[in-house]
Amino acid sequence: MNANDPAILPLALRGVSYEAQGARLIDDLSFELTAGPRTVLLGPNGAGKSLTLRLCHGLIAPSAGTVTWQGPGAGQAMRRQAMVFQRPVMLRRSAAANLSYALSLRDVPMSERRARVAQALDVAGLSPLANRPARVLSGGEQQRLAIARAWALRPQVLFLDEPTANLDPASTRAVEELIGEVVRSGAKIVMTTHDLGQARRLGDEILFMHRGRLIERASGQRFFTAPQSPEAAAFMAGSLLW
Repeated sequence: MNANDPAILPLALRGVSYEAQGARLIDDLSFELTAGPRTVLLGPNGAGKSLTLRLCHGLIAPSAGTVTWQGPGAGQAMRRQAMVFQRPVMLRRSAAANLSYALSLRDVPMSERRARVAQALDVAGLSPLANRPARVLSGGEQQRLAIARAWALRPQVLFLDEPTANLDPASTRAVEELIGEVVRSGAKIVMTTHDLGQARRLGDEILFMHRGRLIERASGQRFFTAPQSPEAAAFMAGSLLW
């Protein structure tokens, strides 16, 4: 993140709904995301977490309501944010070349590109694998590469959709450590998970969703010690189903 770039945050969702094939999948969402705390969208499968992330990122347009970047740098919002998906797409080239190609699309000069690639691989713990084809890396290594590739773009906001789904504990820990490095660089993290343990570890603030609605918003500490909604309490007890 470049400290000299004007901020794109806050991001405001106002009365946002999303419908597909006659079904309302997101229902009247209103909240604001600000710089600083790691925001975790938590909820059971099918709660609408991933759709909400896509709405925030601008991949899909709401059926109703508005999604608005409100910072002084809002005009550059699409270049100042990035998103990593649950199953990242790896190009048919080396790990380092995957990073370099993403930077070339943002017109980063070659001299700076090399430095950014080396730094991102180092932070992700992937320097020894720089010349290995990205598609033969393990699932955890590919996910770290995808996060490193996004981070190399110097986003102010990084959206992560279930970044450790289907990973073993060691790979999950490595990804979470990398997320910590991204936060320390100054980027805002907004991520989805249905993993309570991960939400406890990473969630400075929790947005708890169920059936396309925002049920509860609280600090991580308050949410996990004193949930205010019966749905959140049931989710933590393992008894909330779609």
